[in-house]
Amino acid sequence: MQTQIHTLDKAGIINELQFGNGISHAIQEGRRADFSFILSLFSDDVRDSTPVEKLTQIDTTEEALRRRFELSQPQALRSDQESYPLAATQAKLFHSSGLPSAKLCHYLKPDALTYMPEDTFNLPEDVYHNLSGHQRRQLGETESKPLIPIDLYNQLIAAQRSFQIQTQV
Repeated sequence: MQTQIHTLDKAGIINELQFGNGISHAIQEGRRADFSFILSLFSDDVRDSTPVEKLTQIDTTEEALRRRFELSQPQALRSDQESYPLAATQAKLFHSSGLPSAKLCHYLKPDALTYMPEDTFNLPEDVYHNLSGHQRRQLGETESKPLIPIDLYNQLIAAQRSFQIQTQV
């Protein structure tokens, strides 16, 4: 019996066309049990019996559009470690060749819009240094602390009882 069930599961019966005349004979002869059994074997997933076309999704991310129209990278809003040498180069060009040279360098590769302090978790430096050590540590934690399970007491009692049973055996 078990192998018959697995055979029916693997058959992948989707609609009445796969049974041929079996349904019409069951209807004509009044065999309700056979008819209901055959209907129960049909797939209830609409995607099995409805033709569905696979749509290709067009990549419209900002990076893809920048590649397509050959645009340069946008100006960074915040500074990072790579911003400082670029700013130094632009300052050097300003002092040696003037404002047009510094502007040209900025237009070719723009530097960051603002230079914020680093390693302060996006807080102003005076606010970050005013935090306690515990608050700074909490800002640095990436994983959330696991919550205490609701049924902790029941788990502890069950563990104690199983330990007592093991020690008595």
